[in-house]
Amino acid sequence: MEPELENWHKKFAVSANNRAWELAEKPRTAQENQEILHAAHAAAWHWNVIGTELTQMRATMLLAHVHALLGLGPSAWLYAQPMHHYFLSRNTADWEVAFTHAIYAHAACVVGEVAIYRQAYAQAEHAFLAIADPQDKAIVEKTFRLVPAP
Repeated sequence: MEPELENWHKKFAVSANNRAWELAEKPRTAQENQEILHAAHAAAWHWNVIGTELTQMRATMLLAHVHALLGLGPSAWLYAQPMHHYFLSRNTADWEVAFTHAIYAHAACVVGEVAIYRQAYAQAEHAFLAIADPQDKAIVEKTFRLVPAP
């Protein structure tokens, strides 16, 4: 791929990703619900074109998060399962482990996997408490508070 095109893909991936996370952290209108869905999918597509396995799985995590936020259980669960396996099967930063459990719990909740939801929520609480950096903890907290408590 030519460098200029790769740079554009990266620019759009980052922009769409950041917009989706920004919208995820606030109450949204119906129009913003459409925007967050489109932004998450756009980010995932661009990362799929030029990203590493890590950035692609982070985009999958974002898709699971957004679909769970919108109550789209089957698709949230479809995205949550591979990202959960990916991040928990390797050496992953403490903040990303907490994100993984929280988003997995939310997806399990909206798809109706009650036992998995409760277990993942407990794992998310434990992982959240284990985050060493206060700044990372504050970022994860914004997402974790969106997951309904069992």
